[in-house]
Amino acid sequence: MDEVAGDPGIARAGAAVAARRRELDIKQRNLAKYKIINAGALIAFEKGRSWPRERTRAKLEEVLQWPAGTIATIRYGGPIPGAAPEPPADDGSASLIVDAVDVAMKTFGAAIESLPPDHDPAFPARVTVILADLRKLETVVARAAQRSRGTPDVVLALRTVRRCYDDLMFRAAATPGATLGQRLYVARRRANLSADETAIAAGLPVELVNAVEAGEAAGEADAEVLNRLIASLDG
Repeated sequence: MDEVAGDPGIARAGAAVAARRRELDIKQRNLAKYKIINAGALIAFEKGRSWPRERTRAKLEEVLQWPAGTIATIRYGGPIPGAAPEPPADDGSASLIVDAVDVAMKTFGAAIESLPPDHDPAFPARVTVILADLRKLETVVARAAQRSRGTPDVVLALRTVRRCYDDLMFRAAATPGATLGQRLYVARRRANLSADETAIAAGLPVELVNAVEAGEAAGEADAEVLNRLIASLDG
């Protein structure tokens, strides 16, 4: 998933990085000198021809004084820090978002296709990365859908992202290396419970439920409560 030719989201992110770099007067040679990204790779990214690895993006974000994850957020249609507010999605950006999601989903499809067998020791780590990226995409598209009233294509794109995430979470939860969050997500989905309803049933904050499903670790006591709830829902 490092390079995706023709992805309009990459072109958008690359242009934003170039603008921010010029704003801060950061030279290409200095980024190469300090081993952030070499000049060729930076030029290719800023022109929308390649997508840097996650570690490289994190280094760039630090140098550009952006929060972690900003570059990926921009790629998937999110706001550019410091930029003027973008026009509503129904003023033309809706089609851009839909196109970006279409390209992104093809990329995710290829990544999922290349996953090792479910029982392979490498599967849990690989699938966790894809799920994290899908969550980021879902957040951005959901935000766009809220702004794009009267543009059902964005809602359909959101549905596509969520369906892919749902299918992959169910697959991950069925493997020997399934995380607590993956098992919790599948148990509540099978029981037709929302995250809020699950939190009420467990007597825990919904923020904790969401965090655990997103891959964060739970404390020993909370994990015990959630495991009991999963057993109850699956019973």
